[in-house]
Amino acid sequence: MTDAIHHLIEQYGLIAVFLGCVAEGESAALLGGFFAHQHVFILWQAFLAAAIGAFVGDTFFFILGRSFEDHPFVVKLKGRPGFSHAYRLVSTHPDIFVLSNRFIYGLRLVGGIAAGLSGIAVTRFVILNVISSMVWAGLFTTIGYVFGLGAERIVGQALVRHERLLIALAIGLAAAVLAWFIAHTIAKKERSKET
Repeated sequence: MTDAIHHLIEQYGLIAVFLGCVAEGESAALLGGFFAHQHVFILWQAFLAAAIGAFVGDTFFFILGRSFEDHPFVVKLKGRPGFSHAYRLVSTHPDIFVLSNRFIYGLRLVGGIAAGLSGIAVTRFVILNVISSMVWAGLFTTIGYVFGLGAERIVGQALVRHERLLIALAIGLAAAVLAWFIAHTIAKKERSKET
């Protein structure tokens, strides 16, 4: 069973990193770095998959905001907590907002929509988004890679495949729980500001 899972990760893992990074993505980028340390992926490939996924995701939501302002999905995202804050930030500090939006968990989706609805030029957005996506991917894949090094030191050189998978699942689960907690806290603060 673990050999089959390991084979699937080797074959489709970089695609999963890319797809995971299209949306929120920290967990996917961390796991990409972890598996690069375990020699399942090559580190630059994990970085590239994460960076391209981050860029595509942010650009997709920017285009949605720019071109489909009245679409029900965009209208729904505009109603989410944090949208008014994101729109205010992108209107007053567009460069800083685009560069930092990917790092603010819970605001990425509405941030992309807000950027699309703002007056920021498409070329400017794309250049800033490339920079932001590369920095973000470099940071999170490196953290995953370093965590893999730490896990190897703790568990020892004798990590067999199923132990690697369990550690990777633990990393993913811990990142998802932490991200949920942060998003929940931010949403709670936004709701209390709006009332």
